[in-house]
Amino acid sequence: MDKYVLPFDITNEMFDISTKIMESLGKLANVNEFKKLPRLRKVSRIKSIHSSLAIENNTLSIEQVTDILNGKRVIGPSKDIIAVKNAFEAYSKLDSINPYDLKDMLKIHEIMMKDLINEVGRLRSSNVGVFDEQGNVIHAAPPAKMVSILINQLFDWLKNDPVQMLIKSSIFHYEFEFIHPFCDGNGRIGRLWQTALLASWKPIFKYIPIESVISSNQEEYYKAISQSTKDGKSNAFILFMLNVINKAIEDILAESANHLNHLNIQINKLMQVMETYPQSAKMIMDRLKLKSRISFRKNYLIPALEAGLIAMTIPDKPTSKSQMYYKI
Repeated sequence: MDKYVLPFDITNEMFDISTKIMESLGKLANVNEFKKLPRLRKVSRIKSIHSSLAIENNTLSIEQVTDILNGKRVIGPSKDIIAVKNAFEAYSKLDSINPYDLKDMLKIHEIMMKDLINEVGRLRSSNVGVFDEQGNVIHAAPPAKMVSILINQLFDWLKNDPVQMLIKSSIFHYEFEFIHPFCDGNGRIGRLWQTALLASWKPIFKYIPIESVISSNQEEYYKAISQSTKDGKSNAFILFMLNVINKAIEDILAESANHLNHLNIQINKLMQVMETYPQSAKMIMDRLKLKSRISFRKNYLIPALEAGLIAMTIPDKPTSKSQMYYKI
């Protein structure tokens, strides 16, 4: 059997943008505190979910999405609320899925689309098309009888082609949308799967909300799909996605710097006296020469806990008299 080959060219422009991305990733890797900022990582995940669903006309605001994920009651269309819960569960599987395995994709589709459509976790049995935000058909997907052959060929290519991951994941994303293997949910699965592929290469991509930049450039997103289909190769979409990835990393670099700047002088002082072994609040206050417990909690302890810089020995009982704190 001949090797399955996908139509694309690697251009100097792609190489230049990929180089910029690698430089930006290097800068992000040097922000050592990023891994200690669980709130920032959570915000990034929420942005990914909200943005990817917004592209699919989900009406919930980012504040409502945040409330849903925090277990709060939200008033809104039931399907939109279900979609948020499903997406959160699907994205939570990024650590455990194998992005080179079609079976794992079928499982994620089942999670993502449960209680939203009937045909979950299996390839479509009818013909479908791709529509832009105005409802215009921009691509008539291949016939249903071809889907199994095409998607399996795509996964074979994914496993065997040595092309660099930034480009490979973008090609996969386009070809996946071209095949449109599911009756619904293709857009959100395609975006999640590119993130999964990138995260399998560089784990930091789990927390880079690429979907947010796509959502902000939704018209260009559909134009890139349409242009690639017209050209008969994925170059236009590859370039679009490379620029999206670079912008997403630049945005999170800026957010990281801004977040860290808010760690005020009190927190810096706190971290200078904190140890990796547990200490009581009284011990820490004595080392800081503080007398007001209220001021200590408000200006030192709570901000450091929220930033993920310190932890409690009894997190389930934050007000326990036996509570102690230690540096993470």
